[in-house]
Amino acid sequence: MHAYLNSKKPEFQITIEHLQKDLGSLRTGRATPALVEDIKVNAYGSVMEIRGLASLNVPDSKTVVIDPWDKSLIQNIEKGIRDAGIGLSPVVDGSVLRIMVPQMTEENRKQIVKIMKEKIEEARIRTRGIREEIREEIMKKEKEKEFSEDEKFKLFDELEKLTKDYNEQITQMGENKEEEIMSV
Repeated sequence: MHAYLNSKKPEFQITIEHLQKDLGSLRTGRATPALVEDIKVNAYGSVMEIRGLASLNVPDSKTVVIDPWDKSLIQNIEKGIRDAGIGLSPVVDGSVLRIMVPQMTEENRKQIVKIMKEKIEEARIRTRGIREEIREEIMKKEKEKEFSEDEKFKLFDELEKLTKDYNEQITQMGENKEEEIMSV
C-alpha cells in the first residue's frame, strides 16, 4: 500500500473505534459497565461522566454496581441514570447504586437492533466521507504535480480497496452485535 494511504488509515480506524464504543453501550440483556459509564451527571458544578465519579462493577450478568468515590454524589448519579432515558432504574443500597438489568423482550431487542443498524449506517457514511476527502486530496496533489496521473489512479484503486475493507469490518461488527442482541 502506498505510504500516503497508510498515513490516512488512522482516520478510518477512529471510525471503527467510535463504532465499537457505540455498539458496546447498547443493551443486550447482559450487564456491562458500558451501559452507564458515559452517562452525564451534574457534579461539583459541572457535567461529568459516571466513569470519572465512581467505580463500576458487574458482580453477575444482571447487575451493575456503581460505587461513587464521593458518597455525597450518589443522588446526582441516580438522577443522571434516570434522566438518561436508557430504561434502567438504579436502587440506592447504602453507599452504592445497584442496577438490575431487566430481561429484554422481543420488541426491545428489535428496537435495539434498529438503533444498532442506524449506528452502523452512520459509520459507513463517515467511512465514505473520509474516502471522498482523501480522493479530493489526491486530485489536488496530482494538480500540484506531487502525484503522476498513473499514481493517482493507482491510489484511487487502493483507496477503494481500503474503504471496502473497513466497510466489511463495520458489517461484521454489526452482524456480531445483532446476533448478541437477538440471542436469548
